[in-house]
Amino acid sequence: MEIKPVNKEIAWELRHIVMWPDKDLEYVKLADDDQGIHYGLFKNKVPVSVISLFINDGEAQFRKFATLQEEQGKGYGSMLLNYVMAEAKYRGVKRIWCNARENKSIFYKKFGLEETNQRFERGGKSYIIMAKNV
Repeated sequence: MEIKPVNKEIAWELRHIVMWPDKDLEYVKLADDDQGIHYGLFKNKVPVSVISLFINDGEAQFRKFATLQEEQGKGYGSMLLNYVMAEAKYRGVKRIWCNARENKSIFYKKFGLEETNQRFERGGKSYIIMAKNV
């Protein structure tokens, strides 16, 4: 296993495969991807999980966290999220948060993130904002 920064194109490719395979590639791109730090977890030199970190004024949001379906449940996403949380802390972040799909909130609770009262729907999916101080 290797975790390292990746270019946005690698992040886009995995996002597309995992999150929105029925949409065109443009759908998975974020307007501020150039400001993000993108990380990938590689297995046998192949990216199997990606996450993007956006830092602003002592806060960080991680976005577009995606792990290949056939690699889910093996701990790779957990390894990557732990790495990114440590990286955020190293960079002076005081609070980290995400827009979690509601059906994945239990996963994020294992990392100390707590549900806020902010919920929304996008693309037919329900989300909740989860956060923690680091």
